[in-house]
Amino acid sequence: MVFRLYVERKKGLENEAKSMLNEINNLLCIKSLENIRIFNRYDVENIDETLFEKSKMTVFSEPQTDNIYDELPKTDAYIFAVEYLPGQYDQRADSAAQCIQIMSQGERPTVKTAKVYMLFGNITDVEIAQIQKFVINPVESRLASLDKLDTLDIECEIPTEVATVEGFIELDDDGLKGMVSSLGLAMDFDDIKFCQDYFKKENRNPTITEIRMIDTYWSDHCRHTTFSTTIDDVTFEDDIHKKSYERYINTRAELNRTKPVNLMDIATLAVKALRKNGQLASQRRTGGRWQERAWGPAARGSSCSIRTP
Repeated sequence: MVFRLYVERKKGLENEAKSMLNEINNLLCIKSLENIRIFNRYDVENIDETLFEKSKMTVFSEPQTDNIYDELPKTDAYIFAVEYLPGQYDQRADSAAQCIQIMSQGERPTVKTAKVYMLFGNITDVEIAQIQKFVINPVESRLASLDKLDTLDIECEIPTEVATVEGFIELDDDGLKGMVSSLGLAMDFDDIKFCQDYFKKENRNPTITEIRMIDTYWSDHCRHTTFSTTIDDVTFEDDIHKKSYERYINTRAELNRTKPVNLMDIATLAVKALRKNGQLASQRRTGGRWQERAWGPAARGSSCSIRTP
């Protein structure tokens, strides 16, 4: 049996809803939206009713700040829900499942979450579509059904063979851009073009699994993980790249760098060297970036931006 629960911040504490209302009113210029209510929806399976009831006020909500509902409040507002795509990590669901397992000292239940939005006002279908596009990141999430679920088990048809992306190496620029869009890839055009050049050398079309794997490892999350992988040994096929790498190693020694050699260090070392040599004499923080202006013969008048958390 699947148990369902809705959790909403109490009046006066609904900061997420207020912030989203402000963004939609001012960024999307949808002034007809008068109010938003946001609920965290939990579906739980492999749990008994007693434990579920106990978890309501201890795991899924905080009595001081949250209201809980077994059903959504009756309203004439437009309602839609958003959930993670299958395979995407849902931290809220995982944390809830772990907490319930600690309480029960038994098997971990299955938990699935979604965020439910109630839109109030005289909003049109076009404006609703704009709001949904604003809320939903198609790379990781999608619209969710509002219906009660019978089970949280995901049935997946296991393919007997892996499809090949026919004609990939012959695609022109427009074809590559269309592929990125149709598959919802995290890669941009330059990335997919680089992949195409590689498979042209291989003289074959990639499988869809290869494209998905490359795209996953090039996503923001996995990219940083990959960039932090220690490089123990590396060989080069041409002298230009070999000399560049040797220059990097020598610069590391000049800076007394002791951290492991990895792609992230290679990407950021030049800025550290410029700063030490006095060519980044002026720094200022703007928004989420450090603006560093490079002063010197090689970089006069240029600037570089470094993303910070």
